[in-house]
Amino acid sequence: MSNINITLHHGLVNSTPKQRAAAKTLGLNKIGKTVTREDNPAVRGQVNVLRHLVTVEEVD
Repeated sequence: MSNINITLHHGLVNSTPKQRAAAKTLGLNKIGKTVTREDNPAVRGQVNVLRHLVTVEEVD
């Protein structure tokens, strides 16, 4: 499977507990932090919760 890079661009100050939990699970704790995760439905679901706070790039 391919991988995706997920970068946090906005802070989590006014976010919901569900959004904070998704960010913590992905390993995103600071603005500008980028993590690489395997592209699967579970990760895509977490990214969907944070879609307005992150950018996603596909990596080969």
